[in-house]
Amino acid sequence: MLPFQSSPKRNNPPAHRAVIQRLIDTIQQAVVIDARRLELLLAALLARGHVLLEDVPGIGKTLVAKALAQSVQASFKRIQCTPDLLPSDVTGSAIFNQREQRFEFIPGPIFANVVLVDEINRASPRTQSSLLESMAEGQVTSDGFTHSLPQPFFIIATQNPVEMAGTYPLPEAQLDRFLVALSLGYPAFEDEVNILQREEHASPLDQLQPAVALAEILALQAAAWQVDVARPVQEYIVRLAGATRTHPDVVYGVSPRGTVAVQRCAQALAFIRDRTFVTPDDVKAVAPAVMGHRFLTRDQRAETARAILGSLLAELPVPLG
Repeated sequence: MLPFQSSPKRNNPPAHRAVIQRLIDTIQQAVVIDARRLELLLAALLARGHVLLEDVPGIGKTLVAKALAQSVQASFKRIQCTPDLLPSDVTGSAIFNQREQRFEFIPGPIFANVVLVDEINRASPRTQSSLLESMAEGQVTSDGFTHSLPQPFFIIATQNPVEMAGTYPLPEAQLDRFLVALSLGYPAFEDEVNILQREEHASPLDQLQPAVALAEILALQAAAWQVDVARPVQEYIVRLAGATRTHPDVVYGVSPRGTVAVQRCAQALAFIRDRTFVTPDDVKAVAPAVMGHRFLTRDQRAETARAILGSLLAELPVPLG
């Protein structure tokens, strides 16, 4: 038995590996994104989570969301957040149908497989909270009736770390609903030249054809959840979260929901890497993106949280199997 493998060795079906590779290849036709960030993005999708992208304008956040939606043959909607955006503008509302003499629910843009929530911190707290139920429960409640969202359901929200005037910082409960928070960052020199070459005569999205069906994504999500996590790896996750709770520069640390999120994301990442069990390296790979936004430091700076988490990952003993 291999280290950290808690059951007899089994391989991912070749069909699963082929679907994942098709998805990666298709997305990379349209966007220039490094392999690590693309893995985290797809891990969030397969773990049934949501992603928060924090970056300056023009980095390619919208392009990434559109490329993913077009690659998966999924429905895509974009919500541009502004201070006057109402909850009903997101979730939809009941309209009186005179012909039928009854109220009829008209779904809002949240009813899509992939939803880009652009500049989420510009929406009012009331509108932000309307996203909470949809992200946590996969449903919307309107006028006392519950409406299920399409599956798979994947939100990519963005916020601009500059130009903070007139914005509403996301409350901790809302931040906690995002499985992954990351930054795409500026591209390397050769990558940016590649972007110019792709954009020279047409948008790369114009030629992008769906490569994966929704049913295949649902099958991948189900299979990713079956990846094994041995007890030593689970204990490693818990010790890492516990270290954030006792650190002198931390006001409150990662919650048990955060440890579950790390496990789920690590399972999905191991699955993408064609393994049926999680290793400590998988935990280390996902921890900054999954834990970094889930604890509060005394100076309330994201840079401090990243530095603390980096030092904990470097210092905490890793299980050897």
